[in-house]
Amino acid sequence: MTWSPDDCMIYALAVGAGTDELAFTTENTTGVSQQVLPTYPVVLGTDPTIFKQLGSFDWSKLVHAEQGVEVLRPIPPEGAALTTTRIADMYDKGKAALVVIESESIDEQSGELLFRTSMALYISGAGGWGGDRGPSESWQVPDREPDRTVSYATRPDQALLYRLCGDHNPLHSDPAFANRAGFERPILHGLCTYGFTGRALVHILAAGDATGIRSMEARFASPVLPGDSLHVDIWRTEEDKGLFRTRKDDGTVVLSNGRCTLNAA
Repeated sequence: MTWSPDDCMIYALAVGAGTDELAFTTENTTGVSQQVLPTYPVVLGTDPTIFKQLGSFDWSKLVHAEQGVEVLRPIPPEGAALTTTRIADMYDKGKAALVVIESESIDEQSGELLFRTSMALYISGAGGWGGDRGPSESWQVPDREPDRTVSYATRPDQALLYRLCGDHNPLHSDPAFANRAGFERPILHGLCTYGFTGRALVHILAAGDATGIRSMEARFASPVLPGDSLHVDIWRTEEDKGLFRTRKDDGTVVLSNGRCTLNAA
């Protein structure tokens, strides 16, 4: 896959960056070098043909359950990478299947590993074949107030903006499809919420330097509607590690089990 400075800026705008984040939203500001948000690989790092290997299923029953990204080298604003994608695991959750997909992307010019991504997809009605249920994970909110909480308002048309990054799932744009999936109206892409959260981590844990974030992973816990406000609670647990969660105004957690690692300053 290839990407351009414009692609990186569109992504930044789609996850809420604006005039106070010109390093992400412009490429020609005096004295400012363009940076790429560390969550940008989520729109680059999966070969879409992998979904054909999952067979036929009702796409309205598919939910993005978890997402991880690891950036091994600074992502250039313009580049090309060769991506290898595989189905890493498939777990039987009884009434559903949980499919884990992993990708690695190598910089075409240098041949070096640039970033990795992983996603888990929850497909209702696809379980019950007697397979392994998969590992359980322990994650707890620290027994103290967050070190910082960052709040962002999403736009009523946020999902339409995020579609420009390539995710045209009608769940986020088509009212009839959203109703069929059990929602009152189209919901925000989980990866858009993930990108908003990643921006908060960059600013709080890495002082606005995108290269300061090494990895980020989280679980999608509840849907977000375009126009909702997001509150990202962040705990610095070690010099190079942090925990986070993202919640709505009413306290509903929408991203849980959040972990990130940092690069050395």
